[in-house]
Amino acid sequence: MPINMREVRGKAIAALSNQIVRLDNEEFKVASQSGNGFYRVVSSQNGWVCGCSDHVHRKTMCKHIWAVKFSLAIRKEVQASVIQPLTDIHSCIYCHSSTDLIRFGLRHNKYGDLQKFSCKACGKFFTVNIGFERMKHNPQGITTAMQLYFSGASLRKTAKALELLGVQVSHKTVLMWIRKYVRLMEKYLEKITPQVGDTWRADEMYLKMKGDLKYLFALMDDETRFWIAQEVASTKDRHDAGNLFRKGRELAGKRPIMLVTDGLPAYRDAFQKEFYTHKLDSRTIHISSIRLQGDRNNNKMERLNNEIRDREKVMRSLKTVETPIISGYQIFHNYIRPHMALNGQTPSERAGIMVKGKDKWLTLIQNASRK
Repeated sequence: MPINMREVRGKAIAALSNQIVRLDNEEFKVASQSGNGFYRVVSSQNGWVCGCSDHVHRKTMCKHIWAVKFSLAIRKEVQASVIQPLTDIHSCIYCHSSTDLIRFGLRHNKYGDLQKFSCKACGKFFTVNIGFERMKHNPQGITTAMQLYFSGASLRKTAKALELLGVQVSHKTVLMWIRKYVRLMEKYLEKITPQVGDTWRADEMYLKMKGDLKYLFALMDDETRFWIAQEVASTKDRHDAGNLFRKGRELAGKRPIMLVTDGLPAYRDAFQKEFYTHKLDSRTIHISSIRLQGDRNNNKMERLNNEIRDREKVMRSLKTVETPIISGYQIFHNYIRPHMALNGQTPSERAGIMVKGKDKWLTLIQNASRK
């Protein structure tokens, strides 16, 4: 079989860094190997289309299309991080060395049953309630409260709905649960690297905190819609967004090939500080001239802003800059809430992080408690 040189060259392009810019799932920019800018590669009903002369005049699959196909294949092979529910234990919680355990009935309490274990080595009995030790209420009641609240219910309506499960708590208790477990999950999840794309978007929106105007700066991956980083600032024009970009780079383990923002000077200054480099082959492209219509809009970030705005209306403003509510909603957006634009997947699933189990809140809390 003769060697297809276009395929060989396409594979070589895909193997290089910063040669392919993913605009969305169906549109890419592939660097010209002669240094004359980029070629636009688009998926259409009739197959892949490229703007290079080889494809336009010869109607063949050029090296740029081959490069995109190889890039997509490489991405599918990325090993996903799987977070499994912890349904069992492997060693004694007292002597820590023995794995010779037997199940020894159930311990009955007001809010459910807990499995009892007996260790043959040290002879002690114990129960395991991973992540919810010394909590008065059962895990299902706590995770249901998290789901109700971040789905849009107020604290008082969440507490009222829990009565149907036989869980009698006040709205203050629900807030205490949220504070405790959001901080726990936040520390755990910041150690997991999402496989995000090469185009990131940043935007800001105003929030009210006890009547004062604050601004939420957010950084999101264009391809997976993974909410990478966020921070709250007191000002808009004078804010240093460098910390936002730095957190995004540290979490993702890389810098983007393309950054899309509005014309706010804070983004320009932060881009120069965190993403700019003199090396042409690893330089990030900053697009700051976005429009309401066309291919340079920031509609995906506006959709995220609307999600946050809907959540804020129920709360009637936030209370403090250190509130766990924004971080909690970030976890809900990334790991719990399916997105129609992602065909029912969560952003974390698109980014290679699979959270298993019917109750994803429970899976995350259990794993965060064991780390």
